[in-house]
Amino acid sequence: MDQEFVAGRSATLSENPIRSGADYIESLRGRNLKVYLMGELVGEPVDHPIIRPSINAVAETYELANGNPELASATSPLTGERINRFLHIATSTADLVMQNKMQRRLGQLTGTCFQRCVGMDALNALHSVTFDSDRKSGTGYHDRFRTFSPGFNART
Repeated sequence: MDQEFVAGRSATLSENPIRSGADYIESLRGRNLKVYLMGELVGEPVDHPIIRPSINAVAETYELANGNPELASATSPLTGERINRFLHIATSTADLVMQNKMQRRLGQLTGTCFQRCVGMDALNALHSVTFDSDRKSGTGYHDRFRTFSPGFNART
C-alpha cells in the first residue's frame, strides 16, 4: 500500500484556535495536502470515507472538553488557564485518574482510537525527562519545554 503525506501549508499556533469539533474539522480543509491512500491520490482528505472516522474521533475530543469540562479539561499548571486534558501536564494521581476516565468515555463515544493519547503521554514524559536531564547534566531542556508548552496549552 503506497501512502504519501506532504504538508502544503501549516497553521501557526496563533491562527484561529480550535475550540470545537467543527473548528477542528474546518481547520483540516483546504490545506492542499498531497495524501495517497491505497495508491490513490485523495482530493480532500476530510471528505474521504476511510479517513473521516478518524477525523470525527479527534473532533469528539474537543466536543467532550466543551460538553463535560470537569472530565475532559483541566487547569494548566503552566498558564493557569482551562485547557483540553489532552494538553495537560499531570501533576497528581487525581489527574491520571481523570485522564483514564476521559479516555474510557471517549472510547464509549467513538468506538475507536481518538488519536491523541500518544501526544498526551509524550508531553507528560517530556516534562519529566527534561526536568531530570537538567538536574543531572545542567542542560536547559526543561526551561525550553516550559517556554514552548504554553503555546499549545492555550489551545483546546
